[in-house]
Amino acid sequence: TELGVERRFVPESCPRAVRPGDFVRYHYLGAFPDGTRFDSSYDRGSTFNVFVGKGQLIAGMDQALVGMCVNERRFVKIPPKLAYGSEGVPGVIPPNAVLHFDVLLIDLWNSEDEVQVQTYFKPEKCPRTVQVSDFVRYHYNGTFLDGTLFDSSHNRMRTYDTYVGIGWLIAGMDQGLLGMCVGEKRIITIPPFLAYGEDGDGKEIPGQASLVFDVVLLDLHNPKDGIAIENQLVPEACERRSQTGDFVRYHYNGTLLDGTLFDSSYSRNHTYDTYIGKGYVIAGMDEGLLGVCTGEKRRIIIPPHLGYGEEGRGKIPGSAVLIFDIHVVDFHNPSDSVSITVHYKPSNCTVLSKKGDYLKYHYNASLLDGTLLDSTHSLGKTYNIVLGSGQVVLGMDMGLQDMCVGERRTVVIPPHLGYGEDGVEGEVPGSAVLVFDIELLELVSGLPEGYMFVWNGEVSPNLFEEIDQNHDGEVLLEEFSEYIQTQVDTGKGKLAPGFDFEKIVKNMFTNQDRDGNGKVTAEEFKLKDQEAKEEHDEL
Repeated sequence: TELGVERRFVPESCPRAVRPGDFVRYHYLGAFPDGTRFDSSYDRGSTFNVFVGKGQLIAGMDQALVGMCVNERRFVKIPPKLAYGSEGVPGVIPPNAVLHFDVLLIDLWNSEDEVQVQTYFKPEKCPRTVQVSDFVRYHYNGTFLDGTLFDSSHNRMRTYDTYVGIGWLIAGMDQGLLGMCVGEKRIITIPPFLAYGEDGDGKEIPGQASLVFDVVLLDLHNPKDGIAIENQLVPEACERRSQTGDFVRYHYNGTLLDGTLFDSSYSRNHTYDTYIGKGYVIAGMDEGLLGVCTGEKRRIIIPPHLGYGEEGRGKIPGSAVLIFDIHVVDFHNPSDSVSITVHYKPSNCTVLSKKGDYLKYHYNASLLDGTLLDSTHSLGKTYNIVLGSGQVVLGMDMGLQDMCVGERRTVVIPPHLGYGEDGVEGEVPGSAVLVFDIELLELVSGLPEGYMFVWNGEVSPNLFEEIDQNHDGEVLLEEFSEYIQTQVDTGKGKLAPGFDFEKIVKNMFTNQDRDGNGKVTAEEFKLKDQEAKEEHDEL
């Protein structure tokens, strides 16, 4: 004669129990005491949805549901006076029938409920939180109150990307995402009237269902955002800052806002080399690389509309905010020339280096970031060249001009006057600016341009006969070489310094051997000033 309630399963966690006025969704089996079943929500494939304590249920069920937790199972015995009484339900429930119900509570909410937010992880640093009109990227697991999974972005291996607060989401999610930090994890519980309401979504979510979203926020930006720059290291000495049109070499680590690494120049052991301000890189990087110093380290945060947009690229998902931690190795402009800084010049500086002079000098060669490339000091010997003869890069030929013995200077050479885009494999990176610290130790004056040999005195009027020692009217290479060697040894002539004797002599002989037969005749033999006069007369 009395209501009987047996709690057959009670979950460990019961944050909320049914109270009069709550709306519940539950499954049940209805049977008579002899076990005969008269009704089942399972057979209909949908829960029974109803307000409790408002007379929408038989009195015994109204009482039996109070205090239940979601996922709790109760066995309920309801006497006739709290069920259908002496009248019963024709064809279904006989008069004065005792009813047994096996009840499983699936869902529970109240019309006064609001969105519930439970944060269970929050990063120590939270520079920015979600605001109305922000665009977010997040992962979620969506379940009902009983824990049944109805959807998961993790299963699709793709974040859910959307604007917040402008009606693109259900109202409860619009509210639940506000104030989140990137990296934060929270559980958002949404009553149905702030979710999919009475009708559900027509697919996985039934009508009147409370929804629980376990959310982790991965990304956050606003369409009005520009790039953000955080200076991490700025060298004290910064003589020059990058401008539009400069060519920059830099290292970087590229990550998403949640810290996921998507690219790194360090892993390739090669700088990223590009012009800036000309559209060779994404717009945000074009802007972020302006105004940097060589050696500077900075963080550049780029919103997707200045990055790779909605489509993304490779490992970069669509609508992703990008973080680049960069280290500027060097930069130059294609219009740059050689830069010379003199550190010391002797007071008796009367003889200056010029094209054709033979120079001996020490140097330390480095990159703009200070990386040492080479040093003659470590080799224990000088570097020796003929200035202007193409034995060194063009920038060094320029940097060694007008130098006196004992002078020390720093020569900065842009790559187009150095080793160019290719560099020197294993030694000099491509497109690298080079820095040479130079000390000139010795200078041997060269010959006038175009000359490999000159006389120190008057030229013999019988020059050919003197060279033709056997007087056969022909001069062979051996005779020619022996004669030139004698003139140099006796001080009567001078060879261009810094070149191989045999190569110079052979070159001089070949110039005289006009028919190429390996012999020079008197008719072929001419001095350089005689050649110039004949050419002038012909013109």
